[in-house]
Amino acid sequence: MKTTRELLLSRIRDVPDYPKPGVVFKDITPLLADPEAFTALTEALAELCVRYGATKIVGLEARGFILAAPVAVRAGLGFVPVRKAGKLPGATLSQAYALEYGTAEIEVHAEDLAAGDRVMVIDDVLATGGTAEASLELIRRAGAEVAGVAVLMELAFLSGRDRLKTALRGAPLEALITI
Repeated sequence: MKTTRELLLSRIRDVPDYPKPGVVFKDITPLLADPEAFTALTEALAELCVRYGATKIVGLEARGFILAAPVAVRAGLGFVPVRKAGKLPGATLSQAYALEYGTAEIEVHAEDLAAGDRVMVIDDVLATGGTAEASLELIRRAGAEVAGVAVLMELAFLSGRDRLKTALRGAPLEALITI
């Protein structure tokens, strides 16, 4: 019988030279299409949310939404999308962050997070850590507490964990698979 990690890994497809030559893209669509693997992933992430006392889950655009929404339902928690700037109606909090070439900005509805909330951030991949780091700042600016960050995959060679160390302020960072 396969472990959860083995099952998940067996359903992640390597796509060479995508989106540009020399990059090996980790495609999770076969995992999402497999009900056994998607359920195992949802269960594993929901367990982390419960373990760390989360009261809400933030999903990072865009693949983080796909993972975070069913995890929130499974764990019985609220789901809050963190989106690219300009995608949310109403009053938002925004946070700019640096990319390799330039900057980007993410937003959350100001009223969706509040004091007393313990928020678990969920995404598919931890790469350089820029988006996750910005989301932690947004959560705290909304008055909420960070319960932790949980990802399906961590690309360790990009050092995102190192970048997040200070921003986490002792909150856990969990990766189900480290590559």
